[in-house]
Amino acid sequence: MSSRGERIPEILAGFLTVLVLLVLYAPVLVSALFSVVTIQRGTILWETFSLSSYATLWSNSSVLQALANTAIVAIASAAAALLFGIALAFYTRSENAIGRRSIEVLIYLPFLLPPIVTGLSLLVTTSALGVGRGLFTVIIGHTIFVLAVAYRLVSTRLAALPPSLLEASADLGASRWQTLRYVLLPHLASSIVTGAILALTLSFDETLISTFVAGDQMTLPLRLWAMMRVGFTPEINALVTLVLITSIALALLAAWRLKPSWSEADSSD
Repeated sequence: MSSRGERIPEILAGFLTVLVLLVLYAPVLVSALFSVVTIQRGTILWETFSLSSYATLWSNSSVLQALANTAIVAIASAAAALLFGIALAFYTRSENAIGRRSIEVLIYLPFLLPPIVTGLSLLVTTSALGVGRGLFTVIIGHTIFVLAVAYRLVSTRLAALPPSLLEASADLGASRWQTLRYVLLPHLASSIVTGAILALTLSFDETLISTFVAGDQMTLPLRLWAMMRVGFTPEINALVTLVLITSIALALLAAWRLKPSWSEADSSD
């Protein structure tokens, strides 16, 4: 058993952890509270508890359209990022890959740069090419942004596979397509699913890139920003709460999907 002196640092670390979590998530709780009760002159009127703001929000056609746009962009950009990420991972891990490091720098750079730089660069490029801004340009921007996540997960998992798998597949007479379908993709499934969840999470919350290339199309974060210009209403707090709950749920799902990978890594060591 640990002595009293050894338990003091553990208690302090636990207290600090609780304090940090409280500071981080207190605004979420406040927004959720203000979406169901009325605040008058700094006083919470508990008797006004109601879910009417959520009902009003979901009857708002502009919010529903923004939600549909967000879903379209998130799904399309995640799918495109996964396809490009898988293809690039296979190429960079091949023996005859040319410019492997340069390709990886180009993949990671948009993710590491401030989103405002990426968004402005896309705006200048699309304007120079005469491409109209809309959902298509938003999908391009989000795909470039989340490509690094999909590529990293697939590439890391691909590098961890033993070469004996491919050798055994070739010895059994399997073609390259059969090796890809029956050997590689099943082993990469966990990384692909995790990459899809993370890509959806990042795309769902991305605002700065969308601001530059969305044109007259609204995603949910952009709609929330537009609503905030007229003041904080219960509907805004309800929308903030829903966005945060969705983001946290996707993040927890991604963390849960990543956990088996950590366990496998530990066992392999």
